[in-house]
Amino acid sequence: MSSLVKEDLAKRLFGPRRQRLQEFIEVEGSGAERCYLCAAVTKSEEVEICMVKHLRVDREEKYEIVEKWFLKDLEMIDGKEADTDNPYFDMHFHKVYNLEAYSCASKYTFARTLNKLNEMYLKKDLKIVNFDETYLNDDSIWSSNNRDCLVLMRICFYASNLLCLSLCPLS
Repeated sequence: MSSLVKEDLAKRLFGPRRQRLQEFIEVEGSGAERCYLCAAVTKSEEVEICMVKHLRVDREEKYEIVEKWFLKDLEMIDGKEADTDNPYFDMHFHKVYNLEAYSCASKYTFARTLNKLNEMYLKKDLKIVNFDETYLNDDSIWSSNNRDCLVLMRICFYASNLLCLSLCPLS
């Protein structure tokens, strides 16, 4: 489903603005409305972070940008607590924005994306605090461009190997 939403966002909102949508996550909106936090690259290679509200008018899907920032203005991403599984994080611009992602995994996905975009386009010292480094780095087994499914598959593979090894008699 998320790939369909990403495709729809790219086509309806970011394509006409000549931007490439790199990543999006669902975040908690007010009431029953759906909101997405998006990272896109502009034609002039600036990285834009925006809050998009998802609206349904009659039977048509509409997206509206309600807040916009640039990655160059992002001072810090605070994951709140690195040792607990929570979806809350803060983004520090000129003001601190408290956000709740759909899941802890999506919070890490967005932080990884911003870190990667920073390395590609800005190369500035972006502070990412209160995140577990194991899950934040792209070279880690736990991170994947194929999302949670591949990670879960790897975990199951290693768990089954450990189970087999534990059942083998030692002689």
